[in-house]
Amino acid sequence: MPRPPRRFLVYALSLLGFLFCLVALLLAPAWGWGLGTLTFGLLAGMGTHDLWQRRHTVSRNYPITAHLRYLLESFGPEIRQYFIQRDNEEVPFSREQRSLVYRRAKGTIDKKPFGSLRDMQAPGYEWMNHSLAPADIEDHDFRVMVGPDRPRPYAVSIFNISAMSFGSLSAHAISALNDGARRGGFYHDTGEGGISPYHQRGGDLVWEIGSGYFGCRDEVGRFDPERFAAAATRDTVKMIEIKLSQGAKPGHGGILPAAKVTAEIARVRGVPEGRAVVSPSAHGAFATPREMIGFIRRLRELSGGKPVGIKLAIGHPWEWFGVVKAMLEEDQHPDFVVVDGGQGGTGAAPLEFVNSLGMPLTDALLLVHNTLVGTGLRERVRIGAAGKVISAFDIARTLALGADWCNSARGFMFALGCIQAQSCHTDRCPSGVATQNPWRGSRLDIPLKAERVQRYQAGTRQALAEMLAAAGLRHPAELGPEHIIRRVSRHEIRSLATLFDFLAPDELLEGRAAHHPVFRDYWNDADPDSFAPPIAQARLRESKLV
Repeated sequence: MPRPPRRFLVYALSLLGFLFCLVALLLAPAWGWGLGTLTFGLLAGMGTHDLWQRRHTVSRNYPITAHLRYLLESFGPEIRQYFIQRDNEEVPFSREQRSLVYRRAKGTIDKKPFGSLRDMQAPGYEWMNHSLAPADIEDHDFRVMVGPDRPRPYAVSIFNISAMSFGSLSAHAISALNDGARRGGFYHDTGEGGISPYHQRGGDLVWEIGSGYFGCRDEVGRFDPERFAAAATRDTVKMIEIKLSQGAKPGHGGILPAAKVTAEIARVRGVPEGRAVVSPSAHGAFATPREMIGFIRRLRELSGGKPVGIKLAIGHPWEWFGVVKAMLEEDQHPDFVVVDGGQGGTGAAPLEFVNSLGMPLTDALLLVHNTLVGTGLRERVRIGAAGKVISAFDIARTLALGADWCNSARGFMFALGCIQAQSCHTDRCPSGVATQNPWRGSRLDIPLKAERVQRYQAGTRQALAEMLAAAGLRHPAELGPEHIIRRVSRHEIRSLATLFDFLAPDELLEGRAAHHPVFRDYWNDADPDSFAPPIAQARLRESKLV
């Protein structure tokens, strides 16, 4: 255990000041020593309360000084932006969004007087129309059956915890997320860092298998079927997810520095302790779409018949088309596809990747949904979606565009107490969420935060049910693009059904998708035996797109 860090210095000085003034007051009574005793005593009392209370992790990590942050926030957005946001950079989510999560997680009233603060006349504003005949929804525990024809199908909740690895998040954060998932009956995606002891607290797991094969790799980093089977057959593991890419840094591998590869991390990931761990940018167990379909079939057998799917950020469309063609030709398919939008987050990613690489969630989801519909596979392959999904309206909009359920990472981090300090990559997270520093991470109270995780998920589902009922719908499956309206300009509004193109069942197989330029240009060139057909590359060069 390292020595107490400098952030406790103010508290320590307050204690010393109190003791010094108290002794001086007893030896030589004077009003100055009395004032000092009172002042330092109040500060020391505040710091002691901060250390012992469990509701605010930031205060536990920064006794006394954390109150300066709360004071600045109370002044309003101008003061807050000047003092708190560094270099005038905007944080990924607004204070209004964070406040919504905090209120639901804490079980406080999420009502707001005096109406919306949003400019409803601004282009891009979206809403859901209501009905004059509202529905009555008694049960808001909406679920989607994945792999109904498999030996071990799983009923997925409409809203779940997205992939976040142990190593990226602290042990206490992972424990609280898993406890919350167990209480609420929704799933917890492990992230690609393997199944840690903190993932095994009874919550349903989706085990994410990345290119590093952490937790199921041999000594040189290759996929190990025996190690995979030993973990995949655990009762808490409900589904297997092969991560092809992630929205925040698609096509980019990762590295865990040697200093962070502790004995515990090494044990969980199946890697040598004290040596840097590299996650390749591509998988080694398969190299083509057809081989990937075979790998999916193999994992399903090794796991005892559990649903197996893929997670990807959409890039070159012909690569995704090649995967779908492999499904058709092999007569095999993943049980689900999780679409990760380019706006997704991560603890650390190259700035250019964050801002300029990867397809946004709306476009990626539409492409995946349309392809599966157009090839007659949509009823057999379920779709999950992730990428800045926070609120019930975010879920409704995403489901309306073709998803079956949504995952969220940042929303559940807010429920844990994340304040968007944007120091995830520095190991100095003030809220104890994204750190491996034991002095910081251990200050996060697991039972309290688990309750907030469960409340946030349940409150969001309840809000979704209320929105559906107001629109005259009884289940999320009834949502369609016609239910979401967007203001295109100050004088024009349109539904998403008229803004985007949608394919009819089997339309792609029958060659009737020429009206959609992406399918027209790239479907015929897609190859189930290659992720990058030379014909498509040549066409790109000819069109001067590369």
